[in-house]
Amino acid sequence: MTAFRYRAIAPDGHEIDGVVDADSARQARSALREKGLLAYDVQTASAGSRGASPRRVPRLGGTALMLLTRQWSTLLAAGIPIERALAALCEQNDEAATRELLTAIRNELLAGHPLHRALACFPQTFGKLYCALVAAGEQSGQLDKVMLRLADNLESSGALRQKVLQATIYPIVMVIVATAVVGALMLYVVPQVVAVFQSGKQSLPLLTRALIAISDLLRVSWPFLLAGGALGLWGWRRAWRHDTFRLARQQRLMRLPVIGRLLVAFDSARLAQTLAILVGSGVPLLAALQAGSAVVWLLPLRRALEAASGEVREGSTLQRALARSRLFPPLLVHMVGSGESSGQLGEMLEKAARQQSDEVSARLGTAMALLEPLLILAMGGVVLVIVLAILQPIIEINQLLH
Repeated sequence: MTAFRYRAIAPDGHEIDGVVDADSARQARSALREKGLLAYDVQTASAGSRGASPRRVPRLGGTALMLLTRQWSTLLAAGIPIERALAALCEQNDEAATRELLTAIRNELLAGHPLHRALACFPQTFGKLYCALVAAGEQSGQLDKVMLRLADNLESSGALRQKVLQATIYPIVMVIVATAVVGALMLYVVPQVVAVFQSGKQSLPLLTRALIAISDLLRVSWPFLLAGGALGLWGWRRAWRHDTFRLARQQRLMRLPVIGRLLVAFDSARLAQTLAILVGSGVPLLAALQAGSAVVWLLPLRRALEAASGEVREGSTLQRALARSRLFPPLLVHMVGSGESSGQLGEMLEKAARQQSDEVSARLGTAMALLEPLLILAMGGVVLVIVLAILQPIIEINQLLH
């Protein structure tokens, strides 16, 4: 059977669309008529996407993917087959992008592909980790439980990313506002105020003369500064694609007092969560390490994890392999060793993931407690210098008059 996307008129006069299974378009129209629907457009599901191939369907965001995975696990736990669960999700979902993606996955299943290979056709939405977990669930016969754990992982990872995003929004807004305020003062306010003193032909203080020179320079060169900033950003993005440049920059970031440990804790939490799900789902440790390296952002940690995978392949324990690089948090390494010795590696990895997530939250709080007053002081200091440069001539004139 083939999935057909249809548009039809309901008995109440409203236009509806959906997906129906049939051997041909004529049979699909007959099935719709039996439901009281007057179909005016019936096409195969892949053709209904404006000629797009299934691999080019819209990408789902993190929240949408988490909700879809949780709904899918609920249907599978109720004993509904995979293909019927996909059809139910497609009919009940209001988002056009989600329906299009589910229809494309369903077509791959109807073509005879297993679920993890069908999902792998859409790498923009389903990453290697997602497909590896689904494959493990298919092999073990516990796909519903694996999907539930995967939904929990997506939710916890999304919450962790949201915390980081919320913590970085305030400093970014502060920097933008401070730059705009200082720019307005230097380009508009300072020239008008200082022109009054310059017309008097009196000797201006050094701070005022320096402020005038900077203001004149900014008024002349601000287009070139913007162009240079844009060009520098473009060059940075191109250089960031090269592993050598990215490795050097990230090594410097990791050596910073607060930011470095925060980045390491964030990556360690994601790695521990990933390994906990993979190992707990029955995925071999080497395959779990290979899939886990895809979620690590810091290139030095990824290189260290790849080296650790090679040592594990040669017979070393995971604890010893991770400890050799001295890059991973010691508590994570010790908890991995405890899990290996007790035979409960998956459970210990889950505990390690929670501990690292808590550490990320704590370090974010500490960093924001330090950064916010520093930004305020820096902005206040710059404005104070500008005000003093403007007030100094006024004070000198008052002293001369008296």
